[in-house]
Amino acid sequence: MIQNVSRKKDLQLLEKITITDIGAEGNALARVDNKVLFIPMLIPGDVVDVRVRKKRKNYLEGSVVRFHEYSKDRVKPLCRHFGECGGCKWQHLPYHLQLQFKEKQVKDSLERIGRLELPSIDPIIGSSRIFGYRNKLEFTFSEKRWLTNEEMNSGNETGNNDALGFHIPGKFDKVMDILECHLQPEPSDSIRNAVRRYAHRKGLQFFNLRQQSGFLRNLIIRNTLDGQLMVIVVFFLDEKERREDLLDFLASEFPQITSLFYIINNKRNDSLADQTPVLYKGEDYLTETMDGLKFRIGPKSFSQTNTAQAVQLYRTARNFAELTGNEIVYDLYTGTGTIANFVASMSRKVIGIEYIEEAVRDAVENSRINNITNTSFFSGDIKDVLSERFVEMNGRPDVIITDPPRAGMHQDVVEKILSLLPSRIVYISCNPATQARDLQLLSGRYYVGRVQPVDMFPHTHHVENVVLMNRSQL
Repeated sequence: MIQNVSRKKDLQLLEKITITDIGAEGNALARVDNKVLFIPMLIPGDVVDVRVRKKRKNYLEGSVVRFHEYSKDRVKPLCRHFGECGGCKWQHLPYHLQLQFKEKQVKDSLERIGRLELPSIDPIIGSSRIFGYRNKLEFTFSEKRWLTNEEMNSGNETGNNDALGFHIPGKFDKVMDILECHLQPEPSDSIRNAVRRYAHRKGLQFFNLRQQSGFLRNLIIRNTLDGQLMVIVVFFLDEKERREDLLDFLASEFPQITSLFYIINNKRNDSLADQTPVLYKGEDYLTETMDGLKFRIGPKSFSQTNTAQAVQLYRTARNFAELTGNEIVYDLYTGTGTIANFVASMSRKVIGIEYIEEAVRDAVENSRINNITNTSFFSGDIKDVLSERFVEMNGRPDVIITDPPRAGMHQDVVEKILSLLPSRIVYISCNPATQARDLQLLSGRYYVGRVQPVDMFPHTHHVENVVLMNRSQL
């Protein structure tokens, strides 16, 4: 019910709107005259005036112009950048409520999008650490930093205009200078801030994305649970003396760095998939230990960014697979073979398929260093790899584990799975909406046996979900 409405631009200002829920993409929502109103950065119980920014047939989008009441559930965010930085948008929401909304998101997606009949969903597995849980962060150098609302409203001189931090959401060329980030443990903050000070002292030019100019482009920091540390500095210009001076400074200032790399990236985008990292000092990989298994992590290796929760995720997948030691398992989108190696000891053999050749090489190496001999890995487009000849050579799968990217599985891959008809499918997803879509396609021959959400990313709306699909007896 709208209590007061300004008609200047047709529902332009809505007054004293009470937030009742959290919905798509983590945005808060209210209901206004049978329409859903989405507003970012709020929580249920907030009462606000809202400026309507977008009007559609069934929903509105708006932004806050005034608070009347704050929700009793609000907590004080830890980070000084909260509200300006694009990450950690739920820091003001108590963690137990974050988990409730994530569990609700999973249930709503599977029932509403997938139209699936669900058993009782297993309680979401919360993260043991809600800060300092990430093992990788990437920061961007920018010649023109994003000014906060406070800075713009103050009218004061803003000082240095360089930034080393995160991109502002929706603004590809705007970067916010980050002085502290609680996502990754120390020495992440210390390294980033030391590099910034060094660059200013030496007059090193930060990157200008629009003009494609500058010297410093990106800084990537990776770590393991036992404290190994990898630092990758990405330069736009190939200037040996200045590059080596900076890298020597890092090695001297932070002797705990295990692996120090650099990359020269002079193309128009930040993607490093086609770039060659150069080892400057130390080892050429980190070694992470999970559940007694060792996994090598190179400068471009993919790995789940919350290692402790990744162990919970992989244990769940292994448990759902109900392996007895006699099964042939196909692990689709195997990446660096983490899940394949996790389930190998309880399988007859595991076949991993991944479209990135470099990841497949990592998967083979991860099996080797763990003395696992019953895994095989193949690269290529999954829908093409899963030919009749391939199945004939490797055996028909009893269990398929699939962990696709956010976009979900290609329909051709779903159809291939249906043609193989394994007894069980374990579907891991970081996007419950696309997972629900794919499961609906499988539901003619399979039913949902178990559902287990896992929180990998505290203070965000993102959630991983594992679903067991059992083959129906026709």
